[in-house]
Amino acid sequence: MARKAFEHFEAVSAVIPGEGGYHAAIAVKALGGSGAPRFHKVLEGQVFKTAHDADLAAAKELTHLKDVKENTDLLW
Repeated sequence: MARKAFEHFEAVSAVIPGEGGYHAAIAVKALGGSGAPRFHKVLEGQVFKTAHDADLAAAKELTHLKDVKENTDLLW
């Protein structure tokens, strides 16, 4: 799991299980906040055979993330 911190949010690489495999995702949560993170699928249409492969792909996408908006949308 890779992590990237911004002024008000943190984003981490994540995996979403699905039919036939796993999807790469980025989970976003307010820094110091409580509650569940919001998950964003990345690399739409790609399904990975293992959770490890999906997490590696999500970590690579996380390096391109520039910021997180107030509503937790990703800013590329």
